[in-house]
Amino acid sequence: MSKRKLTRRQKWRIEKVQQERIARASKKDTLAEQDLQDENLGADQQGLVTAHYGATLDIEATDQPGVAYRCHLRSNLPALVTGDKVVWRPSKKDDRGVVVALEDRQSLLTRPDNQGRIKPVAANIDYIVLVIAPVPMPLTNLIDRYLVAAETVGIEPVLLLNKTDLLDEEGQELVDGMLAIYEELGYTVLRASTKTEDGLNPLQTLLNEHVSVFVGQSGVGKSSLVNVLLPGIDTKVGPLSETTGKGMHTTTAAKLFHFPAGGMLIDSPGIREFGLWHIEPEEVLEGFREFRPFLGYCRFRDCKHEQEPGCALLRALDEGYILEERMFSYRQILNSLDQP
Repeated sequence: MSKRKLTRRQKWRIEKVQQERIARASKKDTLAEQDLQDENLGADQQGLVTAHYGATLDIEATDQPGVAYRCHLRSNLPALVTGDKVVWRPSKKDDRGVVVALEDRQSLLTRPDNQGRIKPVAANIDYIVLVIAPVPMPLTNLIDRYLVAAETVGIEPVLLLNKTDLLDEEGQELVDGMLAIYEELGYTVLRASTKTEDGLNPLQTLLNEHVSVFVGQSGVGKSSLVNVLLPGIDTKVGPLSETTGKGMHTTTAAKLFHFPAGGMLIDSPGIREFGLWHIEPEEVLEGFREFRPFLGYCRFRDCKHEQEPGCALLRALDEGYILEERMFSYRQILNSLDQP
């Protein structure tokens, strides 16, 4: 059935309603800002961004872990993300406040959105925990994209195979072979199941006293892990799509949670693809840690590492220091840089 064509008067009424809604929203923001003028605010204090909701943030006072204040942002500040350490001023009237300054970041995880614009994900992280699962099937190139992103910003990556209870003997052999590549490269690889609770203690031990972020495709069980590691949080868990076999988004905003034994966890929205269009080709090379000993030893300074004589990387490939799978993955990522 074709769409009903709107009359000119109907279009005018729709536009009028939209304009009124925009005006009301703008007036609401203006009133909120007026209400939070300096005379209505307390003294400066340090805080932590625990969630981000568009124009507002949840701020946790350093001396009040677990207590959130909904805060506006001073217009002269850059975009803030979960995990940022800030200076803020609480309202004297209610549980609101204003963020007035951003403290130096130890690290910042970013990714490009579908339009190629750089989008910050989380800040001040010690570990990027890349969660994969037998379903949806993990792809080595997707894993390598996350690893390159982590290596580029200097955040230690950890690979976590979740839902191990779904593996049969054949699947176990296949996944073990894939993960062995990363274990040999020196990456920390963990295996866990929220259903059988296998592997949860080593994971908890790693996360304690650190700030970590869970990343990975939708449907790999990040929210289920949060629910088991942090009882009482009750993060929404969603099924896989019956039509695509891929996970459906359940987490809509990156949120920060505290572990009882210390440390913090940031649960981020599921990312099906992790583009690296904002990264330079030289950074992709550096992101493959086994390439680093051979960089700078090619015969030609502008070596493309394809067919050039005297290429140190190709020689390392022939001698078995670099695996064919990783070289293929590197070339795939390199070719994708010009395809946002």
